[in-house]
Amino acid sequence: MSNKPDIFEDAAFVHDTARVYGNVKIGHGSSLWPYAVVRAEIYEVVIGTKSNIQDFVMIHVGNGTGTIVGDYCSITHHCTLHGCTIGDNCLIGINSTIMDGCVIGDNCIIAGHTILKEGTVIPDNSIVAGSPGKVIKTRNSYEPNRFNAMAYYENALGYAEGDHRRLSDPAVMERLKTATE
Repeated sequence: MSNKPDIFEDAAFVHDTARVYGNVKIGHGSSLWPYAVVRAEIYEVVIGTKSNIQDFVMIHVGNGTGTIVGDYCSITHHCTLHGCTIGDNCLIGINSTIMDGCVIGDNCIIAGHTILKEGTVIPDNSIVAGSPGKVIKTRNSYEPNRFNAMAYYENALGYAEGDHRRLSDPAVMERLKTATE
C-alpha cells in the first residue's frame, strides 16, 4: 500500500487491476475492485467517502459533465456511469447504465439492468427499474444502502491486508450492525 499514487492515499483498497486515468478524486475509505476503470480526460470524476466501485465498473466523464459518486454508495458489478451525479447512500444495481446529465438523489436504489437515459432526474428515496428506468416505488433506503457500503468498507480493509474472509469474522459483523446509527 505504500507505493500507491497520491489519489489512492485515503482509499481503503485499490485492486491491482483497477485503472484510473485523468482528474480523479477518491474519497476516504473508498475502494476500487478488480478491473474497475475510471477515466477523466476532461472534467473530473469524484468518488465520495466509503463508496465502493465493484468489479468491472466503468466510470467516464460525459459530454459536458463530470461524474460524481456520493458518500457511502455501492456501484455494483458491470455498471457504467457516464457523466452523471449519484447522491449519497445509493446502490446502483448490477449491469446498470447511468448516462450523461442524470442526477440520482440520496438513498436511492437503481435495480439491476436499469438504463437511465440522458438527463433523467431521480428524486431522493426512489427505487428505479426498467429500460428506460422509471421510479417504481418511494422508500428511504438509507439503512440497507449504508449497511452495504460499510460491509464493502470492512471487506476492503481486509483485502488491503490480504484477508479475503474478513466478513466471516463475527466481531466485524457485529460492528456492522451499528453502521447506520
